[in-house]
Amino acid sequence: MPAPGRRTRGSRVPGLLAGAARPAPWVVLALLLLAAALAWRVCGGWGPQGPGGVVLSQQSAERIAGLPVREKGGPEYSREEFGPAWADVDRNGCDTRNDILARDLSEAERGPGERCEVARGVLEDPYTGRRIDFERGRTSRDVHIDHVVALSDAWASGAHAWDRPARQSMANDPANLLAVEGRANTDKGASDAAGWLPPRREYRCAYVGRQILVKSVYGLSVTEAEREAMLGALADCPGYELGE
Repeated sequence: MPAPGRRTRGSRVPGLLAGAARPAPWVVLALLLLAAALAWRVCGGWGPQGPGGVVLSQQSAERIAGLPVREKGGPEYSREEFGPAWADVDRNGCDTRNDILARDLSEAERGPGERCEVARGVLEDPYTGRRIDFERGRTSRDVHIDHVVALSDAWASGAHAWDRPARQSMANDPANLLAVEGRANTDKGASDAAGWLPPRREYRCAYVGRQILVKSVYGLSVTEAEREAMLGALADCPGYELGE
């Protein structure tokens, strides 16, 4: 799943009139009224941009509307239920942490004689905008690998009903992982979008977009407060396209 990022022309709901062959005026009026009702439902009423609510692309509206809404809370969470940390689930011979470091650090270098272990590199942290010179051992704690949808949130959102291999696969899915500043990741903890958003506002749409995509792909739910926080973040980027 590529990182979210494209912007397209905004629409509140799916293109109900796309490709229609000049319908009668009363049909157009009925469809417009239906579209307005769906927009109200998807956007939770008039949003932070005033009358008209949050302007979403068709794909974004469909993704958000498809997320089940649940009450906050859930079964007791245990990290062990997601398997050992940073397993080699793709069987490329390297653990997931080093795979993500190699993907997200610029100027990444392996250690002497190492095929997998990333020894150094530079992180342009998406959450804070900070530049971090990573060096294994010396600054390892400054760079964390974040589960964008936190595992405890995934557990409460539906992963508690999966078998262990499915949970381990999700815990090591590169689409849900980012190399980030350690302090920012610690501040986030296990929060969903209602409890934490990146301090760097320019990245919030991409962050929330990735959460929506992950939850949509894995069939996970959101709380009402989480959904409202997602829409609030997307209000800053009208027509934002989540990606596939």
